[in-house]
Amino acid sequence: MKTPYASLIALSLAALLAPIAQAEPVARMANGMLVNASGMTLYTFDKDVAGNNKSMCNGPCIALWPAVAAAAGAKPEGDYSIITRDDGSLQWAYKGKPLYTYTADKKAGDATGDNFKDVWHVVK
Repeated sequence: MKTPYASLIALSLAALLAPIAQAEPVARMANGMLVNASGMTLYTFDKDVAGNNKSMCNGPCIALWPAVAAAAGAKPEGDYSIITRDDGSLQWAYKGKPLYTYTADKKAGDATGDNFKDVWHVVK
């Protein structure tokens, strides 16, 4: 016979263990490239200086090369850090370089922005 408290105990236990669960990684390697959780290719921009904590891609640039947004409360880990953009939003960086996606990439695995104008590069 099921006790009326079994559901309550299960829910309480789940609530206690929820903070222990790891957050989804910012990025992972796939086919030799760094990709986001959706499998979209991630890029760096040569005008960004590693460790400078600043993105040089703003205005029309950011419309074409969206920043990989970091959620409020996200924590840096390993090679991943977080920068604050000029507009106050948070952006992930890899080895000190801000990360971006490319709007022309339409499906997971596309890397059409690699070497775009010789300043955009797939993270490998």
